[in-house]
Amino acid sequence: MCTPSPSPADSAVWPIVASGLIALAVAMGIGRFAFTPLWPLMLRDGSLDATAGAEWAAANYAGYLAGALTAARFAGRPRRGLVLSLVGVAATTLAMAGAPAYLAGALLRAASGLFSAWALVCASGWCLAELARRRRPQGGAWIYTGVGLGIALAGTLTWLGGRQPAERLWLELGLVAAAGTLLVGLLSRRVGTAPAGPAGASAAAPGGRPRSSALVLCYGAFGFGYILPATFLPAMARELSPDPLVFGLAWPLFGAAAALSVAAVALWWPQGSRRRLWALAQGAMALGTALPLLVPTLWAVAASAVLVGGTFMVATMAGLQLARAARPDDPTPLLARMTAAFAAGQIAGPLLVRALGPGRWAGWDALHATGAAAALLLGLTALWLWRADGLAPTDPPARD
Repeated sequence: MCTPSPSPADSAVWPIVASGLIALAVAMGIGRFAFTPLWPLMLRDGSLDATAGAEWAAANYAGYLAGALTAARFAGRPRRGLVLSLVGVAATTLAMAGAPAYLAGALLRAASGLFSAWALVCASGWCLAELARRRRPQGGAWIYTGVGLGIALAGTLTWLGGRQPAERLWLELGLVAAAGTLLVGLLSRRVGTAPAGPAGASAAAPGGRPRSSALVLCYGAFGFGYILPATFLPAMARELSPDPLVFGLAWPLFGAAAALSVAAVALWWPQGSRRRLWALAQGAMALGTALPLLVPTLWAVAASAVLVGGTFMVATMAGLQLARAARPDDPTPLLARMTAAFAAGQIAGPLLVRALGPGRWAGWDALHATGAAAALLLGLTALWLWRADGLAPTDPPARD
């Protein structure tokens, strides 16, 4: 009996998934988050002080917000925006290897944030739409493993090279980003635009068609809630152990948890409700955010890395898939709005820490008080998402 040959749609699926996975590994794992494990090493080298580091991080958040607010310009041509943004990530990462002065470093981090936001929005818009046209929407979950893989790669390179100067590690990561950009450009050129499938073929990810305003608000709360552990975990670990081979493990653990959790969802929850999945992720993230603030030990930092790392990309994936459900024809503008809300939320976290100042609030310093507020907000939005899942209509499940 003859085995039927794969259809053109089948043969085009893997370049789409691979392009999205690699793009998000470069844009988020390196462009967005590489500074997190490198910050303690730059402090050690004396090339950066704590105040400048916080301001460079804030510049990245501001750039990310600017990128989210302008990413809608790539509606209708997201692949072009994706390649352009990855070139920007590689260039700004390589430029960091030159030990830039304070202002130059802040500008580079801002530019890297802008390009990272463009890449996330464009990768999601292009990959999810192309997979839906080929009646393979469930493949979209796999592209989000790229963020965790990129974080784990950047964290592992930093951990293994933790006794080298930080400038050399920036150079290595920049070269990795350049190679990834080239690969995405080559793979994505193989993908043509497929015609839309028959009615129902581009059904949205499970979970119904939610109101876009609710998605934007919940995604903004997510940005506010996750930012403290996502920024400060390696620094928290460094305060508990000065050895880079010890504190440097926090970030690879965070990234590995992110990649494995998304892969687990893709394998074992392909048809499950995205609202309920988001609610579970947001609840676990609330616990992970609160834990190292309440129990300042290495095991608590490690547990936080697993809880937050293992849920932040699941929440990202579920939220962005719900955005495609709400706007199946052209999700890029809504994806941009959600990413802008997320960016505003992550800026609000450090600003609240700064606004509270050196005083104490209910016995907590500014960092602990902000962390408590973040954990509470995450918990409340998790409860709302869970309840909303039972009230929403459900679309027919996506078909493979």
